[in-house]
Amino acid sequence: MSDMTGSALSRRSFVKAAGAAAGMGAATALLSKLGISGGDASFAYAADGGKTFTYAIAGEPSVSPNVVTTSDRFGLMTLKLVYSPLWMYNADGINYFLAESYDESDDHLTLTVHLRQGVTWNDGEPFTADDVVFSYEAAESDPEANQYSQLVYDEGKVEVTKVDDNTVDFKFPFVSADAAEMISQFFIMPKHLYEGVTDWENNDVNAKGVGTGPYKLDEYATGQYLSFSANESYFLGKPNIDRVVFQVITNENTGMQAIQAGEVNAWIGTPTEIQQMSIEANGLTVTPYGEGRVAYLAINCKRVTDENVRKAILFSFDKKAIADAALLSDEYYDLEYTFLPTTSQFYAPDAVEKYERDIDKAKQLLADAGQTNPSFTIAYDSGNTLTETDALMMQEQAAEAGITLNIQAIDPTALSNAMKDENNEYDMYFGGYIMGIDPSTFYSLFGVDQAWNYMHYGDEYSQIDDLFNQGSTETDPDKRKQIYSDVQKAIQDTGAFYPLYSNKRLLVTTSNVKNIEEAKLVPVYTFEDLSKLDMD
Repeated sequence: MSDMTGSALSRRSFVKAAGAAAGMGAATALLSKLGISGGDASFAYAADGGKTFTYAIAGEPSVSPNVVTTSDRFGLMTLKLVYSPLWMYNADGINYFLAESYDESDDHLTLTVHLRQGVTWNDGEPFTADDVVFSYEAAESDPEANQYSQLVYDEGKVEVTKVDDNTVDFKFPFVSADAAEMISQFFIMPKHLYEGVTDWENNDVNAKGVGTGPYKLDEYATGQYLSFSANESYFLGKPNIDRVVFQVITNENTGMQAIQAGEVNAWIGTPTEIQQMSIEANGLTVTPYGEGRVAYLAINCKRVTDENVRKAILFSFDKKAIADAALLSDEYYDLEYTFLPTTSQFYAPDAVEKYERDIDKAKQLLADAGQTNPSFTIAYDSGNTLTETDALMMQEQAAEAGITLNIQAIDPTALSNAMKDENNEYDMYFGGYIMGIDPSTFYSLFGVDQAWNYMHYGDEYSQIDDLFNQGSTETDPDKRKQIYSDVQKAIQDTGAFYPLYSNKRLLVTTSNVKNIEEAKLVPVYTFEDLSKLDMD
């Protein structure tokens, strides 16, 4: 999942406190509407005595949540409560859900998946291999599907075949070293309800919320909240918490006040907000966790054509000083030196040019390129204070090497559209992404003709394509590590991609929230299995 201008998955834009009191009143009214006693959500219980967990989210699903096309953070969080995947594939490896295991054929083309038996949909119907085949075939037939590009290739699509009620074969059209990841984290929908549906976003079935996940969606009040009740037949055991509420709070100050007042049990903050809050006095806990997000600066090779000039710009920067200014403490970030997150087993920082700050070298590279006091335009998302801080720091640092950076704040949608055009008017801009675990999933960011190649590499960098292609089909682990080490070096040698940091997500919770480690914090969804979360 990418957020190329930082507008989707990175820090939300700062909004002043206007309307905070109204937001708090709405929070109390919501608790009352849902039958939750008391105005203090940190000790709130449903009228029947069950436990209620209220999570303040900064937005809401952009469309009617459905398995096929939903790709936004809050839509995916909703799907994760209602539906289940075969397995989750994160930095710690595979964690099984609807599947129990899989086998790989000797020719590395077929994965045979063995399904968990005895699972039922929350309407009582049995879950079978038919549901799996139906769900993947639906994704393969819709170009708008959130995993279409992971299942359909130039060489053909992944063939999904029922072997028996508890077994499914996935046959790839070519050897794919990341096959297990390509079919992971895709939610399975009930064939008996969706068969015949043609419009995934607009239908009567989505609202029914029939899934195999730990919770059932009871109510979705647009712009206000989503309310879920426990699925007592959940195959991994009845959830510890009886009701979950996603309360929509888009105003950051309202959210900050709500968590401090105990109106909600969980909220995502930023380092600046955490610094402003009375964490200990309000009995709150801050849990930083990584999502593998890489924030970066891209230089447009079509505008800054000289490699030495691009490298001179990078040698003028002090990466740690930039990160400290934006994120306040190294507790909240990891410095990045390649396109891969530091948690990747393939991360090879020692193989690449790190562009440690060297003003003399920057000046020499400019002189070698025949450049004197060059001037460039650096653009950032006008709603993103992190990248604004990054840009201001870079402007100040580059000036010491005789480089002028003119900063422009751009509407995020306009900037995103501009970045796609190699003839855009900006020399450099900021982006960020959360991609998969296997390095091959990053190809779309760097391949010469790939959709998210915002550095606009030309054919002179076709070596990058060649290396990615080699890595995606190589099954020997040691050889793959060497190939992706070479990829990381090749990308950094272009001088057009400058990874900055992996900023951590800061989960703030009230004192009675327990078992966060058991529920497991993961990218995008927050919790891998919210059924394991508990409250006093």
